[in-house]
Amino acid sequence: MITLRIEHPVADYHSWKVAFYNDPVDRKGSGVRRYYVFQPLDDPNYVIIDLELDTTDAADALLQKLRNLWKSVEGKIIFNPKATILKLMLNG
Repeated sequence: MITLRIEHPVADYHSWKVAFYNDPVDRKGSGVRRYYVFQPLDDPNYVIIDLELDTTDAADALLQKLRNLWKSVEGKIIFNPKATILKLMLNG
């Protein structure tokens, strides 16, 4: 399993949530099997999103779509997005 982890501050969580659920990058069509959205208990304007995919190629392609999207929303809805592609090594 491959996870594309994204994290960034948001201007307003509720506005970001609406944009996220509108799904401008077509998560399912991009191969996302499941996703999780985390929020630190002490920071309501920060999100961490884990997107589970089957392959590194799918994660790379989705990340490219996200980078294109970020060009239009960075500084408005999100700030300084970071992305990491992770491979699951152990599952307890």
